[in-house]
Amino acid sequence: MRERFDLTPLYRASVGFDRMADMMDRALSADLAAPTYPPYNIEKTGDDTYRISIAVAGFSPDDLSVEMKDGAVVVAASKADTNEDEGRTFLHRGIATRAFERRFTLAEHIRVTGASHEDGMLHIELVREIPEALKPRRIAIEKSAGRVEKIDA
Repeated sequence: MRERFDLTPLYRASVGFDRMADMMDRALSADLAAPTYPPYNIEKTGDDTYRISIAVAGFSPDDLSVEMKDGAVVVAASKADTNEDEGRTFLHRGIATRAFERRFTLAEHIRVTGASHEDGMLHIELVREIPEALKPRRIAIEKSAGRVEKIDA
């Protein structure tokens, strides 16, 4: 049996770490049987760019939606009921077109720049934009004149 941890003390004793505590709470309370459909890749395409690629065979761009909610990218799909399967008999049906919702939590300063659908793959482009105030900067050190005054005792 798995015990549930209470993270309430983290909320009382810290300021500004609410998002981290929420993420830990979600991770600890998540179901062990994590969804595996649809399969996806997350890749780093540059120094500050990333791509999430999701296999969405059988779905058209009209069946898919990509939204930003509460610091996460939510990808959802639902297949519109059509009569294209009428009169067809499948001996094996391995291409799933069931509805799904997949959530990807983003770190701070990551934003979605676009999404594209090609060859049965949904690609979501991400970029990390660090504000100027948070970027490292060099502080100039002033040189002193080097004078020492003599004090009479």
